[in-house]
Amino acid sequence: MSKIPSKAEILEWIEQNPTKTAKRDIARAFGIKGAARIDLKQLLKELQAEGHLEKRKRSYQDPDRLPPVSVLMVTGPNAQGDLFAKPMEWHGAANEPSVLIISKPSDPALGEGDRILARLTLVQDENHSYEGRLIRRIGTNPKKVLGVFRKGSEGGRILPIDKGSDKEWVVADADMFDAQDGELVEAELAGPKGRMGLPRARIVNRLGDPSAPKAVSLIAIHQHGIPDEFPDEVIAEADAASPVTLKGREDLQDLPLITIDPSDARDHDDACYAHADDDPLNRDGHVIWVAIADVAAYVTPGSALDHEARKRGNSTYFPDRVVPMLPDRLSGDLCSLHEGVPRACIAVRMVLDAKGNKLSHSFHRGIMRSPASLHYEEVQNAIDGRTNPRTDALLESVLKPLYAAYAALKIARAERQPLDLELPERRVELKEDGTVQSINFKERLDAHKLIEEFMVLANVAAAETLLAKKTPLLYRIHEEPTPTKLESLRETAQASGFTLAKGQVLQTRHLNKLLNDAAGTDEAELINLSTLRSMTQAYYGPAHIGHFGLALKSYAHFTSPIRRYADLIVHRALIAAHGWGKDGLRSEDYESLELTGAHISDTERRSMMAERDTTDRYLASYLSERVGNEFMGRISGIARFGVFVKLDETGADGLLPMRSLGREYFHHDEESQTLRGSDTGMIISLGQRVKVRLAEATPVTGGILLELLELEDQKIKQGSRSPAGRNPRRKSNKIKRKKDKIKRKVSRTRR
Repeated sequence: MSKIPSKAEILEWIEQNPTKTAKRDIARAFGIKGAARIDLKQLLKELQAEGHLEKRKRSYQDPDRLPPVSVLMVTGPNAQGDLFAKPMEWHGAANEPSVLIISKPSDPALGEGDRILARLTLVQDENHSYEGRLIRRIGTNPKKVLGVFRKGSEGGRILPIDKGSDKEWVVADADMFDAQDGELVEAELAGPKGRMGLPRARIVNRLGDPSAPKAVSLIAIHQHGIPDEFPDEVIAEADAASPVTLKGREDLQDLPLITIDPSDARDHDDACYAHADDDPLNRDGHVIWVAIADVAAYVTPGSALDHEARKRGNSTYFPDRVVPMLPDRLSGDLCSLHEGVPRACIAVRMVLDAKGNKLSHSFHRGIMRSPASLHYEEVQNAIDGRTNPRTDALLESVLKPLYAAYAALKIARAERQPLDLELPERRVELKEDGTVQSINFKERLDAHKLIEEFMVLANVAAAETLLAKKTPLLYRIHEEPTPTKLESLRETAQASGFTLAKGQVLQTRHLNKLLNDAAGTDEAELINLSTLRSMTQAYYGPAHIGHFGLALKSYAHFTSPIRRYADLIVHRALIAAHGWGKDGLRSEDYESLELTGAHISDTERRSMMAERDTTDRYLASYLSERVGNEFMGRISGIARFGVFVKLDETGADGLLPMRSLGREYFHHDEESQTLRGSDTGMIISLGQRVKVRLAEATPVTGGILLELLELEDQKIKQGSRSPAGRNPRRKSNKIKRKKDKIKRKVSRTRR
């Protein structure tokens, strides 16, 4: 006989599966068959009578009404301090309802992002449809309260460090944690608040002077919840590791595999070597070796190191520090391919023809010994005729064959036509005391491009091998642009005097033609930026979809297992596929690949946001001494509240608030990404050249405020935004209400 679930189990199932609440769905979920369905029906009736469930037709959930017990997401307080939430699932025809949370003094503090189980009561109020009382909190808010503490006569307040935020928190005397006025603090929400009061917080950590140079990246680490301390058991595992021996491995120590990295590289996880192919059937062909640190030999599945690496997902890099995925004993030592010492590696040997097409490849697990750790600039200098004692000894035997193989790969790349965006990358250079010395744009040398092409080829080989061996793995997936984003790019191109082909399957070569047409014109930056914005975000997953931007059918990340968990997964898949040992992927790892892919895609985005915020703060710090100066720039974004401008000199993004745009009112068109003046009809759009004055630069938040002086060489008059006696906003709202009224009338007629 089937086991009948308890009422709690049924409620939990309905909470977690709000779209599968029919009796047959519940029966199927708990394996209930035959006569046991009668008992299930009785249980559901009892839950309905008790107010836990509401039956409509054959389902125990009303699509136009929330069930009495629902899972909610807390959206945060309003201006009066009342806390609101929204349903996690809503399938009704009407707008998503809002829920007012009624707190008791004994309830834990709730914050934006919390998931809660609540008992709901239907109410008639213009601001909300339900009142909710907390049953229990399902999850905790991952966002930390981080800000600058300002001491008062009774306790104090925490001021936000988030750019554009005006939220404050009040701190009682008992919750100050001995914080001093002006300190950067970390706090947690501390219980209910008054209807008109500020949210309360309790300080749990003091982080020091927020204006100190070294606090910039520290703010980003705490703000984005990046784990920056390794647990004791993780450090113990790393410290106990010892170098891998040659037993069961190939001896690759005679291959002159060199590492080429930035001059300030913190680790060396890839090495390469190339030579001419001596096969007479492959005339003018090349053999390329790419060797990658064998992290899987030290970070085994299920270990404390493995759990922590997965949790972090990747290393996060800041101008003054790195938050590594692995402890330094591994990332900076045993798994770093240092010059002159034996290191465990997984290498791929690839054979190319004269035009750079890969003819074959094979993987090898071995021990290597790099003869040299070089940096990009000295390698490029050597090829350009400026050798030093290190590169002079390697020029003929190692460096020139590398560049010969790269020349062949460039031919194949030109044929493949990956997306070729020209977007300079900023580089923040710091002084010894941590203050900003300069903001420069990174130079792209052939040495950089050589390593990139070699790594792409190795990643392709890894994906193709595992696909051929039918071994599950995490691919690096980049889907093509959505039709909506593509149409927006097409409109931008057309407005700039260019065309993007329509009515055919989009390929990167079509986008490259657009970029090439715009190259050298005033619109080049706009077209590059708009093309980038039309792209979807790349992610990790087990589906074999391909990489649109690189124009590749099979692609996986294999070349950086020190700093990316995805690459470690691919290494383990290769180990399992080749039968190299017991440290490959396990059956349970295969089953969780989709979840792992989603998680590390999230951690990657988290790191990108933290790195971007840190750069913004350094830029604001660098510019704070130049308030009042004038700068040239280009409009890079349009929003309802203002215009974003990218400054030519530093690449910093500043905001032109609406009030600084001139005397008239501007109407925002979201579809065309423009602002139109209500009086003059002047249009402000993406890509336009501007002259601005720096009005404010706030290092703690990274905020930069600008004043508009000239638009496309036309001076802008400053002053009130609209002539006396006129209110364009009121006129705009009146037109909108009229349109909505007509829309409702048409809708009723069609029914």
